[in-house]
Amino acid sequence: MQRILNYIDGEQRPAVGGGEIEVFEPAVGSAYALAPDSDERDLDAAIVAAQRAFPAWSRKSAEQRSEHLLAIAAAIEARLEEFARAESIDTGKPISLARSMDIPRSVRNFRFFATAVLHERSDAHVTDHAALNYTLRRPRGVAGLISPWNLPLYLLSWKIAPALAVGNTAVAKPSEITPMTAHLLADVCRKAGLPPGVLNIVHGLGPKVGAPIASDPRIGTISFTGGTATGRLIAQAAAPHFKKLALEMGGKNATIVFADADFEQAVTESVRAAFANQGQVCLCGSRVLVHESIFDRFVDAFAQRTAALRMGDPLDDATQQGALSSRAHLEKVRGYVALAREEGGRIICGDAPPALPERCRGGWFHPPTVLTGLGPDCRVNQEEIFGPVVTILPFGDDAEAVARANATVYGLSASIWTNDLNRAQRVSEQLDVGTVWVNCWLLRDLRVPFGGMKRSGLGREGGDEALRFFTEPKNVCIRRAD
Repeated sequence: MQRILNYIDGEQRPAVGGGEIEVFEPAVGSAYALAPDSDERDLDAAIVAAQRAFPAWSRKSAEQRSEHLLAIAAAIEARLEEFARAESIDTGKPISLARSMDIPRSVRNFRFFATAVLHERSDAHVTDHAALNYTLRRPRGVAGLISPWNLPLYLLSWKIAPALAVGNTAVAKPSEITPMTAHLLADVCRKAGLPPGVLNIVHGLGPKVGAPIASDPRIGTISFTGGTATGRLIAQAAAPHFKKLALEMGGKNATIVFADADFEQAVTESVRAAFANQGQVCLCGSRVLVHESIFDRFVDAFAQRTAALRMGDPLDDATQQGALSSRAHLEKVRGYVALAREEGGRIICGDAPPALPERCRGGWFHPPTVLTGLGPDCRVNQEEIFGPVVTILPFGDDAEAVARANATVYGLSASIWTNDLNRAQRVSEQLDVGTVWVNCWLLRDLRVPFGGMKRSGLGREGGDEALRFFTEPKNVCIRRAD
């Protein structure tokens, strides 16, 4: 049984209370590691360490901080296979996905922000002939970073890198479901020479670690990625302290396929958008809206591609669909499929139990499932399932496509498939989402702002937005002498 440790003040240590939490391998359904069951005593030690490290770290030049982050990036890249295997075991995702996307993008996060901070600019305004105003941006202090279980290192690094790059110190809480890559990151930071206290990682349960991070007045900045219900609680806890908040939460994203789209490309990418990481990506297109003139043809092709996805052991390079994150999440997904039947839905594929290798017979697997026949207002089309369950709905004209895409409480992303540039621009403008992809999906550029509308989020991250989020602007006005 492997043991995961907290990372506080440059040291890896167990929880003060000695308690531990079982960490499960979803593909086999049994525990393989123990993580600290931390509480406010561990969090207090981490905050004190971060406060103590802040003055020296914030006074370092941008170039010095950049060198530290680049060293971390290089160390992760050198251990890419170790990180990929750990993430696959921890999350149940195919190791090929961890190796090709999650870990490389984590490396890219550190490299991007390490270099972006070297090119930060400041605004200056000449006030007639009377004064010169200029804006200073200073780090805010200790940042609280709370990340989810689906992309554990990728999303954690996306928070750590900009926070540290501009001179903050941080207390991070990874998901207790998937703590292993954060544990490996702590080892990387220690060996790479990151000063003690600059980054602290506290493992544990949300009520015992996450909630205190949100409410502790010594932490003035919170960046959270996770479910909308948890985000609401964090916002409530942070509000009395007027903390700066970025909340990236749920999604019920629409993939819109018009009749003039490149049919083969639209089918291929819509399947990828639906079932990447078993549908456990906040940006997955879980509602596919298809023009009525190509609806039947599209459903048939989509179902055939879906049925051909290879489900199996996540550690097998050939596997395309792995396990779900937990037994509770598997039961949640099964519940929504049962609800779809009650609501009059038709299961096009995914109704048969998956054929699995012996090692994975006790794992938490759910076949990729395609549903039709459900109205846009039913619960399955309104609530975030966050699993390998996709609904396909027809639409008539552009206005109906937009109305159906917008008809949820979420507004994170959407993708549009059309060869009509005017339509693409017009529909993109009308969608109530933070990101629209046209004839592609998940083509990410770290320079652009990222976030959601409605219940999908508050604030923006990415590029300059991330660097500015972790800084406090201060205006300086110098009056000219007469």
